[in-house]
Amino acid sequence: MGPTAKSGIFPRARGFTVIELMLGVAIMAVLAGIAYPSYQNYQERVRVTQAVVDIQGISAAVQAFQADNRTYPDSLADVGRAAMRDPWGNAYQYTNLWDGASKGRARKNKNLVPINSDFDLYSMGKDGASKGPLTAKASRDDIVRANDGRFVGLASDYDP
Repeated sequence: MGPTAKSGIFPRARGFTVIELMLGVAIMAVLAGIAYPSYQNYQERVRVTQAVVDIQGISAAVQAFQADNRTYPDSLADVGRAAMRDPWGNAYQYTNLWDGASKGRARKNKNLVPINSDFDLYSMGKDGASKGPLTAKASRDDIVRANDGRFVGLASDYDP
């Protein structure tokens, strides 16, 4: 007995309908919309952590220079770190406060008190902009060294 004309040689193949495909694409779009911001936040936390580690390393090099020379370096070039870039591609910022000539350029907390007495070292953060007081909008995303190295982290997290 051969196949009937109604069923043909092959059984009828069942595929996805247009509605099912559109529903699948919509679900994927919703999942991507939820996952992408979380991934961006994760990447930003990684960059902040890398900047903290970099600042701690540069700070150790500056303090070693001071121990050897009894003065702080004038720039990061003196400790071989001038070419070092933060995770956002900007140069790390350094100010020698020890000599007294740079006291007016010191970073300041919410009470406008300098956050360091020896030297300032910081990254300008994601926006690449910075102002002297940590309370300024441009400074909130900076990664700063404060309390003479006892704090290194986001300016927005610093509370003396």
